[in-house]
Amino acid sequence: MKMDLNKQLAETKANNKANIPTDIWNVMEESTNKLIQEQLSKNAFQVGDILPNFNLIDIHNKEVSLNDFSDDFLVISFYRGGWCPYCNLELKALQNIVPQLKELNTSLIAITPETPDYSSETYQKNNLDFSVLSDLDNVYAKSLGLVFQMPEELQKIYDCFNIKVDKHNGNDDFELPMPATYVLNKQREIIYSFIPEDYTERLNPDTILSEIKNNNK
Repeated sequence: MKMDLNKQLAETKANNKANIPTDIWNVMEESTNKLIQEQLSKNAFQVGDILPNFNLIDIHNKEVSLNDFSDDFLVISFYRGGWCPYCNLELKALQNIVPQLKELNTSLIAITPETPDYSSETYQKNNLDFSVLSDLDNVYAKSLGLVFQMPEELQKIYDCFNIKVDKHNGNDDFELPMPATYVLNKQREIIYSFIPEDYTERLNPDTILSEIKNNNK
C-alpha cells in the first residue's frame, strides 16, 4: 500500500527536526517563515492566468517548448533540486499517477533550476518517465513570480550539509523556486495552482487527479 505523500513529507520533516541541531533548525525555519510572512506566492501566476511559453532543456540537452505538449491537460511541478528529500518524495508520488494521467490525456512536466546533468541523475534515481526540464538561472520560474534568494545564513548551512546549490544550478545566484504545481487546460490556462512558501509542503497527487476529472466533464 502506497503511503500518502503528505504523511511522508510530515515524517521527513519530523525526522529532520529531531536530527538537526536546534540552532540550525531554527535558522531554517526562520527563513521559511519569512517567505510565508512576505506572502511571496501572491506575486506568482494564479488560477485564470495563461502560462507563457517556455524553451527549456531536457535531460538530453534537447530544447523543449511548452507548445510541444498538446494533451487536454498539463501538470507542471517546480522542484528545487535532486538534493532535496521533499522534492524526491514528490517526484516519486507524481510518477505513481502517470498511468492515471495518461488515461486523462494529461502530460506531466517537472521543472528544476539544476543543470541537465543533475536533473538527469534525479530522473534516473527516481525512475521517472515524464519530462524533467532545466530552467537555467530560473529564468522561466522568475517570469512566473516563483523565485526567491536564499539568505546567506541558509547558504552556509546547506554548504555544511554538503548541499552545493551553486554547483547544481551552475551559477552563484543561490536562487530557488517555490515548489509550485500548476494544472493547465488545453488553452494553457491555469485551472488549479498550489504555491507554498514552505518547501516541505507539496500538492497531493490525488488532488491533481480530482481537479482534472472535475474539469473534464
